[in-house]
Amino acid sequence: MSSPFGPLVLIANPQAGRGKVEAALPAVERVLRDRGLDYRIVRTTHAGHATEAARQALRGGERFLVAVGGDGTVHEVVNGMISGGQPVAPDAVLGVVAAGSGCDFVRSFGLPHDAAQAAGHLAGDQLRTIDVGSVTCAGQDQPRYFANIAEVGLGGAVVARTAALTRAGRFLGGAKYAAGFWLTLPRFRPAPVRIDADGHPYAWRAFNVVVANCRFYGGGMHISPKSDPGDCLLDVLVMTGPKSDAFTTLPKVYKGAHLPHRHIAELRAGQLRVDADTPFAVEADGEILGVTPASFGIIPAVITLKV
Repeated sequence: MSSPFGPLVLIANPQAGRGKVEAALPAVERVLRDRGLDYRIVRTTHAGHATEAARQALRGGERFLVAVGGDGTVHEVVNGMISGGQPVAPDAVLGVVAAGSGCDFVRSFGLPHDAAQAAGHLAGDQLRTIDVGSVTCAGQDQPRYFANIAEVGLGGAVVARTAALTRAGRFLGGAKYAAGFWLTLPRFRPAPVRIDADGHPYAWRAFNVVVANCRFYGGGMHISPKSDPGDCLLDVLVMTGPKSDAFTTLPKVYKGAHLPHRHIAELRAGQLRVDADTPFAVEADGEILGVTPASFGIIPAVITLKV
């Protein structure tokens, strides 16, 4: 039987995960054919192509978009589904087939990391609506949208370093974020950070600010265990302690057992502004977006997710 949401548009980066996505597509197609699901595949060729493909499909009347790959592909597809803080097509549905080198977004919803199993979840009619975060960095007049987690500071620097490692063909797979973290940490310097959370001012000397819609990042780190992507709020973790905390805290992060912590301030807000004396890099969903000052917001129930 066909999907109640119409034919599927699979948006896939064939190069993601060093070719893992391309290798996974035949198994995904077999599952879809076995389930009687009509589909077409868009293979992306450049940065931003998934956003363009998603926007074009929605404007052409298609409604079931499937991001096939990692968090970067999900990020681009979500940005194609939202414009000006509103859904391009309110009846659109997002599916995700985790097939890249890392897809932490699906962990918050219990979706499979096996591509064939994930394809099986595209059948049926089970849905849930989720919030999406927005972020506008210094010098930008248009926001970017993120479904999972953003970071300001060390996290942004780690993502930049991890991308460089990937381009060099080193530390592939789930270990690349951890490698980037330990290589970046020694030289990274904290700075005075000012935060406005729903009109309430705060100031710390900090090295990282996590702005979370969902719960996992960095290849399975359970960084924000209290996050609910349907509560219309962002969970904010401000890391204020010495960098040496990383040696004791990081192992606990994988279990979500690092909170509460005397050197991690916890906030919740719908609107957030982060500034730092030293411009800090801003990343979201594993993509470098710009530098501080950065303004964040939450768009309630803007995406309908196939689960």
